[in-house]
Amino acid sequence: MPYSEILYEVRGPVARVTLNRPDKRNPLGPTTIGELLHALEAARTDDAVRVIVLTGAGKVFSAGGDLSSMGSGGTPLEAKSGAVTRPGTFVDLNLALTRVGKPTIAMVNGHALAGGLGLVVACDVAIAADDALFATPEINVGLWPMMIMATIFRNVPRKRGLELIMTGDKISAAEASSIGLITRAVPKDQLEAEVEALALKLAAKSPLILKMGLEAFYQTQDLELAPALAYLQGQLVAVLGTDDAREGLMAFMEKRTPNWKGR
Repeated sequence: MPYSEILYEVRGPVARVTLNRPDKRNPLGPTTIGELLHALEAARTDDAVRVIVLTGAGKVFSAGGDLSSMGSGGTPLEAKSGAVTRPGTFVDLNLALTRVGKPTIAMVNGHALAGGLGLVVACDVAIAADDALFATPEINVGLWPMMIMATIFRNVPRKRGLELIMTGDKISAAEASSIGLITRAVPKDQLEAEVEALALKLAAKSPLILKMGLEAFYQTQDLELAPALAYLQGQLVAVLGTDDAREGLMAFMEKRTPNWKGR
């Protein structure tokens, strides 16, 4: 399906989704988000896809929300005429990333600001070029990053996150890594290789067990301990009942590579 604001490409077991408005610093407007939702659904339903990589075209990952698509009251306007997908919201996108059932990797090729940072922290893993910068600069224009607080504070300590939000200051990839905002920073010329290596490593795991594990992770992240343990006990029983669990244990004992069936 043709997209106007993103690129979607499947390379072996990896689907790459690229924000593709580099002249505008890859903003996240309703059309872009709608296309991202469509691409995530395409990847979710494609059995050949095991891992999803999100990145940006050009020198910036994403500078955040598309201010030109905001109404006077701060609400998104309709997607542009002729869009191939329905417009989407940032709420839809965040929820879709928790429900796609396949590992998501943010390949942060450049600055990730505001909603762009929100997209990074919403992914399961984030690997960034060492010259990328990160910030929530909304406060500088009289706004507040309401939506991305939900994911930021699931990744970084409260006081450090609040300082970032209240000051709007940019931080380096090294600092972003040290506080847990991203997984790690790597030299810019090694970014592609690092992400590819991780994507292929994840693609070699059982897709069913990854799906079940990710679902359990997101289902329990806000539960109290007792109900979380009860839920996870049931999920462990479900995992042990899969053909892939039996195959994995047998392969381990036989010292061979597992042949995953996805069931």
